[in-house]
Amino acid sequence: MGFLSNFMKGKAANRALRTIQREASKPRNQQKAREMLARLRKR
Repeated sequence: MGFLSNFMKGKAANRALRTIQREASKPRNQQKAREMLARLRKR
């Protein structure tokens, strides 16, 4: 059961990572990330 549980967690993490990479490649999301970093650096 442990192997199956770890496999499913790994599969979900892999899917989330792919989604993050896909979204991060979009120009609008890159701009949002830069704006957020700028706000954090001001603090």
